[in-house]
Amino acid sequence: MVNIAFIVDNGCLFSGVSGLIDSFNIANRWHSANTGEWLNPLFTTQILSQDGGAVKVSGGFQVMPEGSFQNFTKPDVVVVPPYLPNADFLPGISAPLLDWIVARYEQKTTIASVCTGSFVLGETGLLDDRRATTHWFFTKLFKRRYPKVLLEPDKVLTQDKGLICSGSVSAFYHLGLHLIENFGSSHLAAQCSKSLLVDPSKASQATYAMLNVHKSHGDKAILFAQEFIESKFADTIKMEALAKQVGISPRHFIRRFKKATDETPLRYLQQIRIEKAKNYLETTSVTVNEITQGIGYENSSSFRKLFKEATGLSPSEYRSRFARSS
Repeated sequence: MVNIAFIVDNGCLFSGVSGLIDSFNIANRWHSANTGEWLNPLFTTQILSQDGGAVKVSGGFQVMPEGSFQNFTKPDVVVVPPYLPNADFLPGISAPLLDWIVARYEQKTTIASVCTGSFVLGETGLLDDRRATTHWFFTKLFKRRYPKVLLEPDKVLTQDKGLICSGSVSAFYHLGLHLIENFGSSHLAAQCSKSLLVDPSKASQATYAMLNVHKSHGDKAILFAQEFIESKFADTIKMEALAKQVGISPRHFIRRFKKATDETPLRYLQQIRIEKAKNYLETTSVTVNEITQGIGYENSSSFRKLFKEATGLSPSEYRSRFARSS
């Protein structure tokens, strides 16, 4: 029997908890059908808070845990739920929780996080010098807060020495299938993936990522440069000329642009163009050659290569998956 402890606290996104519990219940049903052991479930689950009292999760409703995590010292797996972090705080994180997670890890307990629950693991220091992932939208924030972590933002799931991270809220399905396979079998995981209608292949998060533009940095010259690039993306933009236009030397312009936006000016231009291409593919039927010309590239072969590097899909594959009917 595998005992899984879910940690909840005020502000957490409860869907990652409830969805996983449902997944493990489904796994128990299939396990019982496969073995005939109806009274011996493969997985047991417990929802725990710091003091065992009710917590108000994201969405405003209350969840009543089954007890305090501080009184529960021997789970096989600990699951940390997602949160909605910002630059100043992470709701729900307390010193006792961080200490408890570290103590469980030192006892060889598997520690798993759903989506931005990886920020909690980052706060413990356990992820330093280890592979991890998080939701694509919060990649830059994560890198700034935890520079020692070997972040792999395109990955849907990472595992490194007993620490498992999943990339988005809905990636709890992939986390669940991973744990079901590890503690059950690949056959059981396959049965569950088909029951849940979840593709077991761990597609790259890059396929779903959208441009996350940072403009609240307070640098007026760089903000002007960003808006210039965004409005003139289809033209030939000489970065040296743009640097001169904002009154900054080319070398200092690159450093200052990267400090403000976490990207070089050239990389920023490329991201703007790729985002425009995605919009064309989603909303129009124009050809890839026409899109190539429309976003400022001359060679469609080069554009196709850049597009696949950015999204993990060819333009035609992207259109097939994301095109919106009129």
